[in-house]
Amino acid sequence: MLLIRSLIFNALFFVITPLYSVLLLLFRPFGLRASWLWAKAWPTTVWFLARVICGIRLQIEGQEHFPQEACVVMAKHQSAFETLSMPALIPPYVWILKRELFYIPIFGWALWAIDAIAIRRGNPREALKQVIDQGRKFLAEGRWVVIFPEGTRSAAGETGEYKPGGVILAQKAGAGILPMAHNAGVYWPKRGFIKRPGTIRIRFLPYISSEEVSAMRRNDLLAKLEADIERNTRELGG
Repeated sequence: MLLIRSLIFNALFFVITPLYSVLLLLFRPFGLRASWLWAKAWPTTVWFLARVICGIRLQIEGQEHFPQEACVVMAKHQSAFETLSMPALIPPYVWILKRELFYIPIFGWALWAIDAIAIRRGNPREALKQVIDQGRKFLAEGRWVVIFPEGTRSAAGETGEYKPGGVILAQKAGAGILPMAHNAGVYWPKRGFIKRPGTIRIRFLPYISSEEVSAMRRNDLLAKLEADIERNTRELGG
């Protein structure tokens, strides 16, 4: 039964994703706000299907920590779930992503249409400069910036190497940092076809203000973020 439910869910997921991508592209000429409505509708629909078909429920904690100003979101990366959920979780933002995603027909075009910082992973120095330059621009315009500091997905219970790009961007831009932990990898595994029933819990941790970010040494701040995100991830069962 688990296999059948996952098969049905995945089939529907790959139908609605290009559909919402097309709708986003069609509405983009009317402005970012119009296209962002479809960007938010996509994860909302996925959440509904995941609950009805796979028995996956969603619980969101810590939204009282959201700042009024644009900031850098540094999130645990375990599965595709947290990535696709972001448009419905936080205000309009830009992703840090690998450039190759733009080449995916329709979906990649939609990513390009609502802006992203598309880096080339082969040149870390150039990628970091691009994140800082473009990230500062978007933050100044009031767009949030989402970074997965591990760079790639780690399986539930594992910790990837936390990279300093998000911290450097926040310090250079004079922005705060909103950490995010979750347990999505338990029920929507990394590269996993099978989706398991349960409750995915997303927890936003206390906001680190721009003043705190600027006052802390870079390595100390990165170590604090890693410790806080990983501790909360484990508390959530991830």
